[in-house]
Amino acid sequence: MSIDQKLAALNITLPAVATPAAAYVMYVRTGNTLFVSGHIAKKDGKPWVGQFGRNMTTDEGKQAARSIAIDLMATLKDACGGDLSKVKRIVKLVSLVNSSPDFTEHHLVTNGASELLAEVFGDAGRHARSAFGVAQIPLGACVEIEMVAELS
Repeated sequence: MSIDQKLAALNITLPAVATPAAAYVMYVRTGNTLFVSGHIAKKDGKPWVGQFGRNMTTDEGKQAARSIAIDLMATLKDACGGDLSKVKRIVKLVSLVNSSPDFTEHHLVTNGASELLAEVFGDAGRHARSAFGVAQIPLGACVEIEMVAELS
């Protein structure tokens, strides 16, 4: 089953690629390595604002991280000229989780993205990862995730 077929089976339609909100580009390719800029969680087209340990649950965070993975795949598809079969491997995710000092489930929030990428790309979607708790994210977003991928 192709990547597009897997997305359709999961009832996922990739959105239009976001435009940078500041002085950066959405991705940079060097050789076969693609660095995808951080994407923030969005809900109804607006930043998904909140802080874990204060006004958001871990389950909401998993949903937010999953939504970011969908946006990341849209950017990845754009970088591949519309052909996600060119993705050889998702190499690494870096996840920033907007959280209070006592919140300790950053890794579980980030699973929302990791699990979807593995479901869509199979073994090529299993990746190295870091998940950090941070005091704030641009626009008050609850989660931001960046990606490194290898392309063929």
